[in-house]
Amino acid sequence: MTVGILLVGGFGTRLLPLTNKTPKPMLPIANLPVTEHQLLAAKAAGITKVVLATAYLAETFTPYFGDGSKWGIELKYALESEPLGTGGAIRNAAELFLSEISDDEPIVVFNGDVLSRHDLAAQIDLHQSSLAAATLHLVSVEDARPYGCVPFDESGQVTDFLEKMENPITNTINAGCYVFSPQVIKEIELGKVVSVEREVFPELLKRGRVVQAFVDNSYWLDMGTPKALLKGSQDYVGTRKFIVGENANISTSAKISGASAIGNNVTIGANVEISSSIIRDGVTIAQGCKFESVFIEANTAVPERTQASGAYLADGEIVPLKL
Repeated sequence: MTVGILLVGGFGTRLLPLTNKTPKPMLPIANLPVTEHQLLAAKAAGITKVVLATAYLAETFTPYFGDGSKWGIELKYALESEPLGTGGAIRNAAELFLSEISDDEPIVVFNGDVLSRHDLAAQIDLHQSSLAAATLHLVSVEDARPYGCVPFDESGQVTDFLEKMENPITNTINAGCYVFSPQVIKEIELGKVVSVEREVFPELLKRGRVVQAFVDNSYWLDMGTPKALLKGSQDYVGTRKFIVGENANISTSAKISGASAIGNNVTIGANVEISSSIIRDGVTIAQGCKFESVFIEANTAVPERTQASGAYLADGEIVPLKL
Protein backbone atom coordinates (compact mmCIF):
# COMPACT_ATOMS: atom_id res chain seq x y z
CA MET A 1 0.00 0.00 0.00
CA THR A 2 1.17 3.52 -0.85
CA VAL A 3 -0.32 6.55 0.85
CA GLY A 4 -0.42 10.14 -0.35
CA ILE A 5 -0.69 13.67 1.03
CA LEU A 6 -2.07 16.51 -1.07
CA LEU A 7 -1.06 19.97 0.12
CA VAL A 8 -4.19 21.99 -0.66
CA GLY A 9 -4.12 24.64 2.06
CA GLY A 10 -2.47 27.58 0.29
CA PHE A 11 -4.12 30.99 -0.03
CA GLY A 12 -3.46 31.26 -3.77
CA THR A 13 -2.40 34.90 -3.55
CA ARG A 14 -0.90 34.93 -7.06
CA LEU A 15 -4.24 33.75 -8.45
CA LEU A 16 -6.34 36.56 -7.01
CA PRO A 17 -9.14 37.40 -7.68
CA LEU A 18 -9.88 33.85 -8.89
CA THR A 19 -9.28 32.53 -5.36
CA ASN A 20 -11.59 34.99 -3.59
CA LYS A 21 -14.29 32.33 -3.37
CA THR A 22 -12.47 29.15 -4.37
CA PRO A 23 -9.20 27.66 -3.06
CA LYS A 24 -6.71 27.24 -5.88
CA PRO A 25 -6.76 23.39 -5.84
CA MET A 26 -10.52 23.53 -6.49
CA LEU A 27 -10.21 25.82 -9.51
CA PRO A 28 -11.24 24.05 -12.73
CA ILE A 29 -8.87 22.64 -15.32
CA ALA A 30 -10.91 21.37 -18.28
CA ASN A 31 -14.00 21.30 -16.00
CA LEU A 32 -12.36 19.24 -13.22
CA PRO A 33 -10.76 20.69 -10.08
CA VAL A 34 -6.97 20.57 -10.01
CA THR A 35 -7.21 18.26 -7.00
CA GLU A 36 -9.33 15.79 -8.97
CA HIS A 37 -6.69 15.58 -11.69
CA GLN A 38 -4.12 14.85 -8.97
CA LEU A 39 -6.26 12.18 -7.34
CA LEU A 40 -6.70 10.47 -10.70
CA ALA A 41 -2.92 10.47 -11.16
CA ALA A 42 -2.47 9.09 -7.63
CA LYS A 43 -4.95 6.28 -8.25
CA ALA A 44 -3.26 5.37 -11.53
CA ALA A 45 0.06 5.04 -9.67
CA GLY A 46 -1.42 2.63 -7.13
CA ILE A 47 -2.07 5.03 -4.26
CA THR A 48 -5.07 3.86 -2.26
CA LYS A 49 -5.24 6.32 0.65
CA VAL A 50 -4.87 10.11 0.45
CA VAL A 51 -5.01 12.86 3.07
CA LEU A 52 -5.97 16.35 1.92
CA ALA A 53 -3.99 18.85 3.99
CA THR A 54 -6.45 21.76 4.07
CA ALA A 55 -6.51 25.27 5.50
CA TYR A 56 -7.91 28.12 3.35
CA LEU A 57 -11.61 27.53 2.53
CA ALA A 58 -11.21 23.98 3.84
CA GLU A 59 -14.97 23.50 3.91
CA THR A 60 -15.14 23.42 0.09
CA PHE A 61 -13.34 20.08 -0.32
CA THR A 62 -15.51 17.61 1.61
CA PRO A 63 -18.82 18.30 -0.21
CA TYR A 64 -17.13 17.57 -3.54
CA PHE A 65 -14.81 14.67 -2.69
CA GLY A 66 -16.49 13.09 0.33
CA ASP A 67 -14.77 9.88 1.41
CA GLY A 68 -13.14 9.37 -2.00
CA SER A 69 -15.13 6.25 -2.85
CA LYS A 70 -16.22 7.76 -6.18
CA TRP A 71 -12.56 7.64 -7.25
CA GLY A 72 -11.74 4.34 -5.55
CA ILE A 73 -9.53 6.06 -2.98
CA GLU A 74 -9.90 6.38 0.78
CA LEU A 75 -9.85 10.12 1.54
CA LYS A 76 -9.22 11.79 4.86
CA TYR A 77 -8.91 15.46 5.75
CA ALA A 78 -6.37 17.26 7.94
CA LEU A 79 -6.97 20.89 8.89
CA GLU A 80 -4.27 23.43 9.70
CA SER A 81 -5.60 25.93 12.20
CA GLU A 82 -2.60 28.14 11.39
CA PRO A 83 -0.03 28.00 8.55
CA LEU A 84 2.67 25.40 9.29
CA GLY A 85 4.75 25.55 6.11
CA THR A 86 5.09 22.60 3.75
CA GLY A 87 6.89 20.41 6.28
CA GLY A 88 4.53 21.23 9.12
CA ALA A 89 1.51 20.58 6.91
CA ILE A 90 2.91 17.21 5.84
CA ARG A 91 3.59 16.21 9.45
CA ASN A 92 0.11 17.33 10.54
CA ALA A 93 -1.56 15.31 7.76
CA ALA A 94 0.60 12.25 8.40
CA GLU A 95 -0.80 11.96 11.93
CA LEU A 96 -3.85 10.35 10.35
CA PHE A 97 -1.91 7.28 9.14
CA LEU A 98 1.67 7.15 10.50
CA SER A 99 0.78 4.65 13.22
CA GLU A 100 -0.78 2.31 10.64
CA ILE A 101 2.05 1.94 8.13
CA SER A 102 5.37 0.11 8.11
CA ASP A 103 8.76 1.82 8.18
CA ASP A 104 9.37 1.08 4.50
CA GLU A 105 6.00 2.35 3.28
CA PRO A 106 6.47 5.13 0.68
CA ILE A 107 4.59 8.36 1.35
CA VAL A 108 3.87 10.50 -1.71
CA VAL A 109 3.39 14.25 -1.31
CA PHE A 110 1.82 16.45 -3.99
CA ASN A 111 1.78 20.23 -4.11
CA GLY A 112 -1.76 21.41 -4.77
CA ASP A 113 -0.92 23.92 -7.50
CA VAL A 114 1.01 21.65 -9.87
CA LEU A 115 -0.28 19.81 -12.92
CA SER A 116 1.94 16.94 -13.95
CA ARG A 117 1.78 13.90 -16.20
CA HIS A 118 5.09 12.43 -15.04
CA ASP A 119 5.45 8.70 -14.32
CA LEU A 120 4.58 8.68 -10.63
CA ALA A 121 4.73 4.89 -10.38
CA ALA A 122 8.31 4.97 -11.69
CA GLN A 123 9.21 7.67 -9.15
CA ILE A 124 7.89 5.46 -6.34
CA ASP A 125 9.81 2.46 -7.70
CA LEU A 126 13.04 4.48 -7.86
CA HIS A 127 12.55 5.65 -4.29
CA GLN A 128 12.23 2.08 -3.05
CA SER A 129 15.08 0.63 -5.14
CA SER A 130 17.51 3.40 -4.17
CA LEU A 131 16.67 3.16 -0.44
CA ALA A 132 16.34 6.94 -0.42
CA ALA A 133 15.14 9.10 2.44
CA ALA A 134 13.34 11.21 -0.16
CA THR A 135 12.93 11.13 -3.93
CA LEU A 136 12.12 14.34 -5.79
CA HIS A 137 10.50 14.82 -9.15
CA LEU A 138 12.68 17.27 -11.08
CA VAL A 139 11.98 18.89 -14.43
CA SER A 140 14.25 20.73 -16.85
CA VAL A 141 13.23 24.28 -17.75
CA GLU A 142 14.65 26.80 -20.16
CA ASP A 143 15.09 29.41 -17.44
CA ALA A 144 15.57 28.27 -13.83
CA ARG A 145 15.96 31.79 -12.44
CA PRO A 146 12.35 32.14 -11.23
CA TYR A 147 12.53 28.81 -9.41
CA GLY A 148 15.95 28.13 -7.95
CA CYS A 149 17.58 24.86 -8.99
CA VAL A 150 18.41 21.36 -7.77
CA PRO A 151 21.75 19.89 -8.93
CA PHE A 152 22.47 16.15 -8.72
CA ASP A 153 25.47 13.91 -9.35
CA GLU A 154 26.14 11.09 -11.85
CA SER A 155 24.44 8.55 -9.58
CA GLY A 156 21.28 10.65 -9.55
CA GLN A 157 21.63 11.81 -5.96
CA VAL A 158 20.71 15.41 -5.17
CA THR A 159 23.71 17.43 -4.04
CA ASP A 160 22.19 20.80 -3.10
CA PHE A 161 19.09 23.01 -3.00
CA LEU A 162 19.85 26.44 -4.38
CA GLU A 163 17.74 29.56 -4.08
CA LYS A 164 16.87 31.78 -7.03
CA MET A 165 20.00 33.17 -8.68
CA GLU A 166 20.88 35.16 -11.77
CA ASN A 167 23.08 32.39 -13.22
CA PRO A 168 21.73 28.98 -12.16
CA ILE A 169 24.28 26.15 -12.27
CA THR A 170 21.67 23.76 -13.69
CA ASN A 171 18.27 24.00 -15.33
CA THR A 172 16.66 21.23 -13.26
CA ILE A 173 14.14 22.46 -10.72
CA ASN A 174 11.97 21.03 -7.97
CA ALA A 175 8.68 19.98 -9.61
CA GLY A 176 6.74 19.66 -6.35
CA CYS A 177 6.11 15.91 -6.02
CA TYR A 178 8.04 14.02 -3.35
CA VAL A 179 8.27 10.44 -2.12
CA PHE A 180 9.34 10.16 1.53
CA SER A 181 10.31 7.35 3.81
CA PRO A 182 8.11 7.51 6.94
CA GLN A 183 11.06 8.11 9.28
CA VAL A 184 11.80 11.45 7.60
CA ILE A 185 8.28 12.68 8.28
CA LYS A 186 8.31 11.35 11.85
CA GLU A 187 11.39 13.49 12.51
CA ILE A 188 9.46 16.69 11.72
CA GLU A 189 8.21 18.21 14.96
CA LEU A 190 4.41 18.12 15.15
CA GLY A 191 2.81 21.56 15.27
CA LYS A 192 5.98 23.41 14.27
CA VAL A 193 6.34 25.66 11.22
CA VAL A 194 8.76 23.82 8.91
CA SER A 195 9.69 24.08 5.23
CA VAL A 196 10.69 20.84 3.48
CA GLU A 197 12.47 22.82 0.76
CA ARG A 198 14.49 25.11 3.03
CA GLU A 199 14.92 22.92 6.10
CA VAL A 200 14.13 19.22 5.70
CA PHE A 201 15.89 18.53 2.38
CA PRO A 202 19.08 20.51 3.21
CA GLU A 203 19.23 18.81 6.62
CA LEU A 204 18.96 15.37 5.01
CA LEU A 205 21.91 16.20 2.74
CA LYS A 206 23.90 17.56 5.69
CA ARG A 207 23.40 14.26 7.50
CA GLY A 208 24.47 12.23 4.48
CA ARG A 209 21.03 10.76 3.76
CA VAL A 210 20.16 9.78 0.20
CA VAL A 211 17.95 12.32 -1.59
CA GLN A 212 17.26 10.87 -5.01
CA ALA A 213 16.51 12.82 -8.19
CA PHE A 214 13.77 11.54 -10.48
CA VAL A 215 14.03 13.53 -13.70
CA ASP A 216 10.97 13.31 -15.91
CA ASN A 217 10.29 16.02 -18.47
CA SER A 218 6.72 15.04 -19.24
CA TYR A 219 4.01 17.72 -19.16
CA TRP A 220 4.39 19.90 -16.05
CA LEU A 221 2.83 23.23 -15.11
CA ASP A 222 2.90 25.43 -12.04
CA MET A 223 -0.64 26.81 -12.30
CA GLY A 224 -0.12 29.50 -9.70
CA THR A 225 -1.19 32.45 -11.87
CA PRO A 226 -4.36 33.21 -13.88
CA LYS A 227 -2.35 32.97 -17.10
CA ALA A 228 -1.06 29.52 -16.15
CA LEU A 229 -4.50 28.34 -15.05
CA LEU A 230 -6.01 29.29 -18.42
CA LYS A 231 -3.12 27.60 -20.21
CA GLY A 232 -3.48 24.45 -18.12
CA SER A 233 -7.16 24.19 -18.90
CA GLN A 234 -6.51 24.67 -22.61
CA ASP A 235 -3.75 22.05 -22.52
CA TYR A 236 -6.08 19.50 -20.92
CA VAL A 237 -8.92 20.29 -23.33
CA GLY A 238 -6.33 19.58 -26.02
CA THR A 239 -7.07 19.76 -29.72
CA ARG A 240 -10.82 20.14 -29.28
CA LYS A 241 -12.31 23.60 -29.87
CA PHE A 242 -14.05 23.36 -26.52
CA ILE A 243 -15.61 21.01 -23.99
CA VAL A 244 -19.04 21.35 -22.38
CA GLY A 245 -20.37 20.07 -19.07
CA GLU A 246 -23.79 18.64 -18.34
CA ASN A 247 -27.11 20.41 -18.94
CA ALA A 248 -25.62 23.23 -21.00
CA ASN A 249 -27.90 25.31 -23.23
CA ILE A 250 -25.87 26.87 -26.03
CA SER A 251 -27.36 28.86 -28.90
CA THR A 252 -26.66 27.44 -32.34
CA SER A 253 -25.34 30.85 -33.38
CA ALA A 254 -22.74 30.97 -30.59
CA LYS A 255 -19.09 30.49 -31.58
CA ILE A 256 -16.78 28.79 -29.08
CA SER A 257 -13.12 28.05 -29.77
CA GLY A 258 -9.58 28.11 -28.41
CA ALA A 259 -9.90 25.01 -26.20
CA SER A 260 -12.42 26.74 -23.95
CA ALA A 261 -14.04 24.89 -21.03
CA ILE A 262 -17.77 25.42 -20.51
CA GLY A 263 -19.07 24.12 -17.17
CA ASN A 264 -22.29 22.46 -16.07
CA ASN A 265 -25.68 24.19 -16.29
CA VAL A 266 -24.34 27.02 -18.45
CA THR A 267 -26.59 29.04 -20.74
CA ILE A 268 -25.04 30.86 -23.71
CA GLY A 269 -27.17 33.20 -25.81
CA ALA A 270 -27.30 34.07 -29.47
CA ASN A 271 -24.25 35.39 -31.34
CA VAL A 272 -21.93 34.97 -28.33
CA GLU A 273 -18.22 34.50 -29.13
CA ILE A 274 -15.92 32.79 -26.61
CA SER A 275 -12.27 31.90 -27.12
CA SER A 276 -9.57 30.42 -24.82
CA SER A 277 -11.71 30.85 -21.70
CA ILE A 278 -13.00 29.12 -18.57
CA ILE A 279 -16.74 29.44 -17.95
CA ARG A 280 -17.71 27.99 -14.57
CA ASP A 281 -20.89 26.15 -13.58
CA GLY A 282 -24.21 27.97 -13.59
CA VAL A 283 -23.10 30.93 -15.72
CA THR A 284 -25.64 32.69 -17.94
CA ILE A 285 -24.29 34.72 -20.85
CA ALA A 286 -26.77 36.95 -22.67
CA GLN A 287 -26.73 37.51 -26.41
CA GLY A 288 -24.01 39.36 -28.31
CA CYS A 289 -21.20 38.96 -25.77
CA LYS A 290 -17.58 38.55 -26.89
CA PHE A 291 -14.87 37.06 -24.65
CA GLU A 292 -11.25 36.03 -25.08
CA SER A 293 -9.07 34.58 -22.30
CA VAL A 294 -11.60 35.24 -19.56
CA PHE A 295 -12.52 33.42 -16.37
CA ILE A 296 -16.19 33.77 -15.49
CA GLU A 297 -17.06 32.93 -11.89
CA ALA A 298 -19.72 30.34 -11.09
CA ASN A 299 -23.37 31.44 -11.20
CA THR A 300 -22.54 34.80 -12.80
CA ALA A 301 -25.18 36.43 -15.01
CA VAL A 302 -23.46 38.35 -17.81
CA PRO A 303 -25.49 41.16 -19.45
CA GLU A 304 -25.94 41.22 -23.22
CA ARG A 305 -23.21 42.63 -25.45
CA THR A 306 -20.58 42.51 -22.70
CA GLN A 307 -17.05 42.36 -24.10
CA ALA A 308 -13.83 41.46 -22.26
CA SER A 309 -10.36 40.11 -22.93
CA GLY A 310 -7.92 38.86 -20.29
CA ALA A 311 -10.34 39.40 -17.43
CA TYR A 312 -12.18 37.90 -14.44
CA LEU A 313 -15.96 38.37 -14.41
CA ALA A 314 -18.05 38.03 -11.26
CA ASP A 315 -20.84 39.85 -9.44
CA GLY A 316 -21.21 42.48 -12.15
CA GLU A 317 -17.50 43.32 -12.13
CA ILE A 318 -14.87 42.91 -14.84
CA VAL A 319 -11.39 42.73 -13.33
CA PRO A 320 -8.39 42.84 -15.72
CA LEU A 321 -5.88 40.00 -15.34
CA LYS A 322 -2.15 40.16 -15.95
CA LEU A 323 -1.80 37.74 -18.83
